[in-house]
Amino acid sequence: SMSKVLTTIVAYDALREGKIKWDDELPVSQRAWEEGGSASGGSTMFLDLNSKVKVSDLIKGIVIQSGNDACIVMAEGVAGTEENFADLMNRKARDIGMDNSHFMNASGLPDPNHYSTARDLAKMAVYLIREYPEDYKFYSEKEFAFNGIKQGNRNALLYTDPSVDGLKTGHTDEAGYCLTTSAKRGPMRLISVIFGAPSMQERATQTREILAWGYANFETKNVQAANQV
Repeated sequence: SMSKVLTTIVAYDALREGKIKWDDELPVSQRAWEEGGSASGGSTMFLDLNSKVKVSDLIKGIVIQSGNDACIVMAEGVAGTEENFADLMNRKARDIGMDNSHFMNASGLPDPNHYSTARDLAKMAVYLIREYPEDYKFYSEKEFAFNGIKQGNRNALLYTDPSVDGLKTGHTDEAGYCLTTSAKRGPMRLISVIFGAPSMQERATQTREILAWGYANFETKNVQAANQV
């Protein structure tokens, strides 16, 4: 599910280019409902078959609720098919410099050819924060209600560490419990990526330890004012 960050980046690109608008309503296809809905057993936004959903709600459903159905609806709305959208994801990954990643779908559902590395996901996080600072704010929201169902953000650090303002959790049996995190204290922002933790609690604990180490051992210095020789 950490690859959903790239899904939102491609969606933000489409919004910037005018291919879609925040108020556009995208249809929920049979595929999105079956592969990403509640019957699939994965994280879902609980979208209704053949309904239409605003792009703004889909973004929150992807970011906060980690909805697989929302990802597929967004992919089909932007690129026609999820396969076409995955091509856009791979193209964007190359632009960002994610040289050791490959994406097969918009949701991050398991596929042997869908993979990434800690360094690549860190690059992805930095790109999102720098390129779309206004849209990054959705990653700090703790809950979102849709269709009468309220779900909380799975990033436990949002509730316990005020310096953490995103990004995304992930879990599969093969990958374990994973977390890409961004935290900002004063002028310094740190990104951490955790793979393979044995539990949700452990991925949060390891992330806290990494961030604490980073803030204890590094500092930000302004060595020269901008535009000065």
